[in-house]
Amino acid sequence: MVEPGIPLCIGDSPATVNSDLVGTLDKKETVDQVLSLTIPISKDQVRTSLQASTLDGIFATIFSNATGGVLLSSFLVGLNASPSQIGLLSSIPMLANLMQPLGALWSDRTSSYHWYCFWIYVPSRLLWLILAAAIFWAGQWTEQTWVNLTLGIVGLTYFWGALGSASWLSWIATLVPSRLRGRYFGTRASAISLMNLLSIPALGWIVSAWGGGAQQGYGVVLLLGVVAGLISLGFQFWMADVHPGDRQIVEVTEIEPVLVSTSNPQDSASQPLPTLNSPSRLQRQDTNFLLFLLYFALWMFAVNLSAPFFNVYLLDTLAIDLRWVTSYTSLQAGAHLIMLVVWGKLADRIGNRPILLIDGILVALFPLLWLITGANEVSLWVWFPLLHLLAGGSWAAIDLCTNNLQLGVAPLRHQPLYFAVAAAIAGISGALGTSVGGFLAEFTDYGGIPGLFALSAIARLLALIPLIFVKEQGHSLQQTLQKLLLSRSPHLSKTRHSPTIEPVNSLSDTAITVEINQ
Repeated sequence: MVEPGIPLCIGDSPATVNSDLVGTLDKKETVDQVLSLTIPISKDQVRTSLQASTLDGIFATIFSNATGGVLLSSFLVGLNASPSQIGLLSSIPMLANLMQPLGALWSDRTSSYHWYCFWIYVPSRLLWLILAAAIFWAGQWTEQTWVNLTLGIVGLTYFWGALGSASWLSWIATLVPSRLRGRYFGTRASAISLMNLLSIPALGWIVSAWGGGAQQGYGVVLLLGVVAGLISLGFQFWMADVHPGDRQIVEVTEIEPVLVSTSNPQDSASQPLPTLNSPSRLQRQDTNFLLFLLYFALWMFAVNLSAPFFNVYLLDTLAIDLRWVTSYTSLQAGAHLIMLVVWGKLADRIGNRPILLIDGILVALFPLLWLITGANEVSLWVWFPLLHLLAGGSWAAIDLCTNNLQLGVAPLRHQPLYFAVAAAIAGISGALGTSVGGFLAEFTDYGGIPGLFALSAIARLLALIPLIFVKEQGHSLQQTLQKLLLSRSPHLSKTRHSPTIEPVNSLSDTAITVEINQ
């Protein structure tokens, strides 16, 4: 028996049960929601960390826009890169996710998530200076040489940077209380979308208006991007550091409250606590996570069949000017910005899975809408702006809810490794999708890029099937319907008669036993 408020010791490392944890358990929060509150940092530190993380994301967005997306695609299209090479460009970041399990293992053997991420991301971002220097001082190279150099730099930076992805996600997942994930990540993503809205047209204007030509203009953009990337890493010094060992201690000392009726206090007092990390519980978690992995892998394959080729379709097939394309991208970022907060609040209310299912159908049908477009005034002024606005609003839900659902279904023990495995599998399937898409796009006799859009729509619909069977904690179909009904009819909640429910293991009154299965 352990008295409340006394450290629960596992081996030589104590994990303190603090007042925040007590409050959480009194409110009948689940085990997953207790995790971030048991890290011994103050609320002010958490607040400062989340603000710093948002600023980190804002400046990292400038770096990402400068070294990827429509600007990098335009750079390669200007070098007459083939569809297969464009597909390879898009597959490299996903193939790099194969490095994430190795990075997760390395980060778990370090004493600081912050310094591990720092020494991973600084070199990976500085490598872009090689391409920038070559643009200004290399002289006249063949187009194929430039394409190969660009693909080589992309490969080095993404493969090295992937070693830090799982540790960064575990770091931020620890700092963000799970009950606030929808709202926080929605707000953070909104700030990032605002920077997308502002930075993409500005960077695109620099490329188009630079006196030395579009190639040198892109070299200037790369320099600005690297500077912004280093500034973003500077904000991470304001985030509270998390030691991987602290997360492991928290995971083996978690306490799951048992809810019983207070109508029979004698039975409540004798109710045994569940065994933590029992084989049956871990098996259920792993099965649920595998279902999520199946959905995630199929979805990444289906999406990436066509995703890299929308910009190619605009820039190459329809020969639309880069400034038009960057303007469309800004519209998409604006819609993304507006809808993220809406989706975040809705996800906290009804869960992430229902949103992914409903919005996923819309996103699945989205490539078919591109089949009615062309190089005409109606498409330039009406269809393309509408399509990008629709894409921004719908993909805001997909991005936010997929991230939140992954955080929710990954078992807490060895969470960085689960994140890394998910990223690796998604990377393989996504890279396979871009490779197959690039191969099919070259066969114009069989539909070319428009035919690829239709195939991607069918594959996206099929990919949603495994998501139906994924279980999201606290958001079953019955619970979701109850929340919606009660929110629409508040008087129903007042007329319901049920016994009072309280957790029997209230830390303020009762001594508890913690059983650990090694």
